[in-house]
Amino acid sequence: MPNARMVSLVAVSLIVGQLIIRGWLVATGNFYWDDLVLVARASSNPILSWEYLGHSHDGHFMPAAFLLAGVATWLAPLNWALPALMLVVMQAIASVAVWRMVRTIAPRARIGALVALAFYLFSPMTVPAFAWWAAGLNTLPMQAAMAWIVADAVRLGRGDIDDSRRRLVWIRSTIVFVIALAFFEKSLFILPVALVAAILANGGARATMPTLRAARELWVALTVTAALWVVVYFVTTDPTSGEHSVAQTARLVWRSVTDAVVPSLVGGPWEWERWTPSPPTGFPQMWMIVGGWLVLAAVTWWAVARRRGGAGIVAAAAIYAVAAQIPVMWNRSSPQTAIELAQHMRYLPDTALVFSIALALLCAAPSRTGEVGGRHARTSDDETGREEERSALPAFASVVGALVVVSALVSLVSFSSSWRDNPTGDYLETATASLHDAAAEGPGGRTLLDQSVPLEILQPFVYPDNQVSRIFGRVDPRPDFGVATDRLFVLDTAGNLVPGGVTQRRIVYAGEGTCRAPEVSGPSRLRLDGPLFSWPWTIALSYCATRDGEIEIALEDGDAVRAPVRAGLGSVYVRIDGGGDHVDVRPLTPGLRLHTGAGRVGEAAEARFAGG
Repeated sequence: MPNARMVSLVAVSLIVGQLIIRGWLVATGNFYWDDLVLVARASSNPILSWEYLGHSHDGHFMPAAFLLAGVATWLAPLNWALPALMLVVMQAIASVAVWRMVRTIAPRARIGALVALAFYLFSPMTVPAFAWWAAGLNTLPMQAAMAWIVADAVRLGRGDIDDSRRRLVWIRSTIVFVIALAFFEKSLFILPVALVAAILANGGARATMPTLRAARELWVALTVTAALWVVVYFVTTDPTSGEHSVAQTARLVWRSVTDAVVPSLVGGPWEWERWTPSPPTGFPQMWMIVGGWLVLAAVTWWAVARRRGGAGIVAAAAIYAVAAQIPVMWNRSSPQTAIELAQHMRYLPDTALVFSIALALLCAAPSRTGEVGGRHARTSDDETGREEERSALPAFASVVGALVVVSALVSLVSFSSSWRDNPTGDYLETATASLHDAAAEGPGGRTLLDQSVPLEILQPFVYPDNQVSRIFGRVDPRPDFGVATDRLFVLDTAGNLVPGGVTQRRIVYAGEGTCRAPEVSGPSRLRLDGPLFSWPWTIALSYCATRDGEIEIALEDGDAVRAPVRAGLGSVYVRIDGGGDHVDVRPLTPGLRLHTGAGRVGEAAEARFAGG
């Protein structure tokens, strides 16, 4: 059997191997969906303002995640290298914290401790949330904090910390808890996980009161912090908005268990499919689902038959695996939600960590064949070491664990192939280069109107964070984004800056005058061929003007904007919010008069798609 030094070396090797593999995964990835929403908000708000840090993002309150995203956007806007490095560093912190936790729970376990660590390091349940920057900013700090606080709670509950250091430990854990909450409100689950883990590590239900007393300062501090954070969360967010269904929640949770959690016990799924712009969806083969249930049954049998308190440990882990999915799935339980959402697996990294905690607790639990006596932690550790030396189980566990890790790596490679099927990176790279080139034309160069990014990058329901002025707001150098221009250029679906036009949602009727007898000398109303609903529209208007100057233009129920005009024949393109059945125009420059020709109201698009 490996000695303690060998176990530590293997653990370090496993962590380094995981970080190399994860580094490769993010190096081949790029920004995706919510990443750009974070970038857009960081580019359009001061990154230290409460408007930015306290924003409710899809029901999440995550000021620390916003802060890191803002710093990355400020330092290197739309440069994937910095977010990728950030993910690897946070994963390293979490992985080391998990190993510390495993050694704290089961200090004399050898093969069992490595199995518990390897399960966390390579489980497919931890992969999708890691690769996605926005998700990683939420979940990785939570994983690191959960591992750290569980370890401190177990030590305090066992009485392993002398009185001179107790205060330092519980204050440190409370600070870690606050930091985790600032990244992700789901970190509230750390408190019950740490409490249950400490009780189970100290002997089970009969040790509840001794564990509460031994770490009373920690439990009070964490409970008060959690209560205050719940109040802040509900004040700053509205997690109950939208449609919800109990039946749909139940279906999503069950699908998450059967097609995500259970197959991951054998390293699945191996097949990941993607329909842009959705994230990859895992589709486990039936043998993986069956195999996962068999593994779960085998571990449950071994825990119940061979470990005192094993039934409670398995039950606690199973309850968490189900219960932790309920709030998330409830928030996504509208009738329009596809059931495959549960197979994206980005909501499961904390479940993988709880399973690792359970494995460590089982390794530390006393054998049913041993004598009862002494402190639970001391007895179980001695028994664990002796049992591993005389049993064939460690060798069997090593082989099975290695096979599961290999299976998980197959899953990761398949996920990576699907994750790379993402047009965002190429679009951002090309668009950034196009903006740099346009800026090189100098101060008299192009003024760009705002537009939406392609639908496969971000969809309209995240407006205004799907607008190019926000996503590329911190790119430097770039042309100015304005509300009016006499030359319309747009970014095409590949990110190239090309001549633009305006689609024909409505026609602006020509004025009744002529260039020799302009009809617009004061406030005037230009009729449309039909009503418009309120929306950010682009107006293309031809004119002839008596002199250079400026006009004010507005839709019926929108705010007015100013646009420059030049003497003679010309065209102006104006980005404007509003709706109604007419356009209001008013010259602002004294002596300026205009004759307006036919125009259009619609969306800015490539000229070849805008029509005649």
